[in-house]
Amino acid sequence: MTIPDRLIELERAAVDDMAALAQATSNEESDRLRALVVDAAAAAQAAITEYTKEDPDRNRVKVEAEVKRLVRHPETQ
Repeated sequence: MTIPDRLIELERAAVDDMAALAQATSNEESDRLRALVVDAAAAAQAAITEYTKEDPDRNRVKVEAEVKRLVRHPETQ
């Protein structure tokens, strides 16, 4: 399955924001980063949804799983 770079970039941004949140050292920083995580994750999910709507043969769950695999486990490519 070929996944557009844009979907990978959006998911990577969400994962990077989650990693930054885990390293937050103050409540203010956590609040700011938590908002970024929510926004980045929502953008990734919306992009996946739109991508799968373009072709009725695309399975949204499979596309999302592949995007997550490519970002979180690139060594399995």
